[in-house]
Amino acid sequence: MTGTRKPANNPVWVIAEQAGDSVAAASFQLIGQARKLADQLSAPVEVILLGSNTAGFSRHIIAAGADRVYLGDDPELVLYQSELFTQIIVELAVKNQPEIMLLASTPMGRELAPLVAGKLKTGLTAHCIDLVLDEKNILQQKIPAYGGMLTIICPKKRPQMATVAKGVFASPELNENRTGEIIPVQLPAEIPTRLKTLEIVRQAPRGVPLESASCVVAGGAGAGGKEGWMEIEELAATLGAAIGSTRPAVDEGWTDLDTMIGQSGRMCGPDFYIGVGLSGELQHMVGISGGGLMAAVNNDPRSPIFEQVDYGVVDSCREFVPALIKRLRASQ
Repeated sequence: MTGTRKPANNPVWVIAEQAGDSVAAASFQLIGQARKLADQLSAPVEVILLGSNTAGFSRHIIAAGADRVYLGDDPELVLYQSELFTQIIVELAVKNQPEIMLLASTPMGRELAPLVAGKLKTGLTAHCIDLVLDEKNILQQKIPAYGGMLTIICPKKRPQMATVAKGVFASPELNENRTGEIIPVQLPAEIPTRLKTLEIVRQAPRGVPLESASCVVAGGAGAGGKEGWMEIEELAATLGAAIGSTRPAVDEGWTDLDTMIGQSGRMCGPDFYIGVGLSGELQHMVGISGGGLMAAVNNDPRSPIFEQVDYGVVDSCREFVPALIKRLRASQ
């Protein structure tokens, strides 16, 4: 799918994702944003959902803003299969010529999006934190980079593709009065078998989930080591907070990747956020949305984090955090 730009009324697509007995929340958030973009383009919103026992999901997808649902409902699709999903989506895209294609930045979306983009010979922007149309109806795909915000566009090739993390866009209000079309998706005559997912093992998150936490304690390189990181985790537990992190803490092996907040991590919107031993780089701070109270602890008074929070403490986190934990427990 190459060549010059297509008419603006070509559809806006969302590749939705089944999450057990429902549709993933991130997919609904993308449908809401797709509806806004499509209204500006005077275009329909079309959603592709591949899975098993998916028939009951169509009504909710349409209520969220879709005009048309391409529904794959087959036992072969019960587990995500990279080659099969790619083939189905590419064949539908060649036939229907979407203007924009959006995927959630989930493990599935992060693998599937470049596979589809490569087959369609188009561009892809990963981990977008905003999607808007310019005066020429070109999709501006915004990511944090170089200490600021970078806008990426794909002016010629189609579809314009982007992945977006959960929590970047709000979930749409469902309108049960909306109507739409449901189109069954048939599996290809020859199903790819070179790669096959045999099992997906899901681990329950430890502690409070970041996306829904009202309080988040995030730590960075200033923890200094595993012992310092354990003190930050202890502070989070004392506050009943979710534990978050920056990339250096993950790279050092102090914490798991699923705690990372930011551009290539998770999004959160807590009522109270405290950053401990981190500098406040944009790649981390873009993961924190909303107008909650924010505080920081850092031993460098010139750290950029102090320009972004409501309250700051200039001190070593190895000294301040244990003292704070002691004071909090004494007051409980």
